[in-house]
Amino acid sequence: MTAIRGAAAITGAASGIGRALAIELAQRGCDLALADRDEAGLKTLAAEIGATRKVSVHRVDVGEAADIARFASEAISAHPALGIVVNNAGVALMGSFEEIDQAQMDWLFDINFWGVVHGTRAFLPHLKTRAEAHIVNLSSIFGIIAPPGQSAYAAAKFAVRGFSESVRHELSVAGSPVKLSVVHPGGVATAIARNSRTGVGVTDNARRAQSIERFENAAKTTPKDAALRIIKGIEKNEPRILIGNDARFMDLLQRFRPGTYWAPLQRKLERMAKGT
Repeated sequence: MTAIRGAAAITGAASGIGRALAIELAQRGCDLALADRDEAGLKTLAAEIGATRKVSVHRVDVGEAADIARFASEAISAHPALGIVVNNAGVALMGSFEEIDQAQMDWLFDINFWGVVHGTRAFLPHLKTRAEAHIVNLSSIFGIIAPPGQSAYAAAKFAVRGFSESVRHELSVAGSPVKLSVVHPGGVATAIARNSRTGVGVTDNARRAQSIERFENAAKTTPKDAALRIIKGIEKNEPRILIGNDARFMDLLQRFRPGTYWAPLQRKLERMAKGT
């Protein structure tokens, strides 16, 4: 069991799962180091949490390794008891592989994959000095299945999964006090789809609008419920945290049909879109 205490560092904290997680951890007695590019959102969140906990806010672009290194240094200085790190920040990119260019794929990887790697590297030396500590890396259900139109996103989230599982095994073999969980959310009601970038080759605005609508109709899990599930996973030292019935269904489907899951899944999604 990992106790929820001390302090936690969270990237992507100004909205969505990160914001909900900050609120829930604060209610459980955690001080917080909150990072995001959205400084106004961070200040609003800090004000909402109030003076009951020590909260530091940090403007961080997780696509920049230097920003993450600075964040780790400042967060540890402000919160010497920091024992939980949540690498949550992420972005989305809409379009097939042929519709996105290399610069766009690099942009997504810098945030969704390298941001996790740099965050883990920056905080790990400090976490190893704690009696117990926990790293939480956000992958996605698209780190378990890979639908069409998500080649960049799925590649990065599969990479997060592989990286996290390997590091977890390394920490275990070394007898480290640091535990690591990788999180696979299904549809969570955040603004990630609405805030997504579109591939340079995508010229159909109607397709973008339809994709956003489908995501928002299917995203049944609230950020609060996602945060509560992550906290439960931290407390129980769960290596893999699936969030939502949709994530659990898709995980099971790909286990039974690892190479051919997409056809039955597509039929199910089409029926859901029609309300049947």
